[in-house]
Amino acid sequence: QVQLVESGGGLVQPGGSLRLSCAASGSALGIYSMSWYRQAPGKQRELVAIITRDGDTDYADSVKGRFTISRDNAEDTVYLQMNSLKPEDTAEYYCNIETIATHGVAYEYWGQGTQVTVSS
Repeated sequence: QVQLVESGGGLVQPGGSLRLSCAASGSALGIYSMSWYRQAPGKQRELVAIITRDGDTDYADSVKGRFTISRDNAEDTVYLQMNSLKPEDTAEYYCNIETIATHGVAYEYWGQGTQVTVSS
């Protein structure tokens, strides 16, 4: 059974920093991509950042230059360093992984979410 355990959310003042972590366990298949999504109240879930097994990354325009995604392949853990946080970054943040496709089939898993609140 695949489990994603997230940590690092909390309350921070505008301009502050937080680091989210997500540790994956239980997957018999290798992990191709690891990513972070977020969902604010009344809004759709959106992709924040993604990193492939090879280290290729992509970011939402709204976080470029402020957030950095990284991963530890040996520990199946992904991190999201968030700097210069803004009130509009307030949301529930979700970890997502996609396994390496086997026989043309890949699997996707979600974490339970961690709340990030940016407020003075």
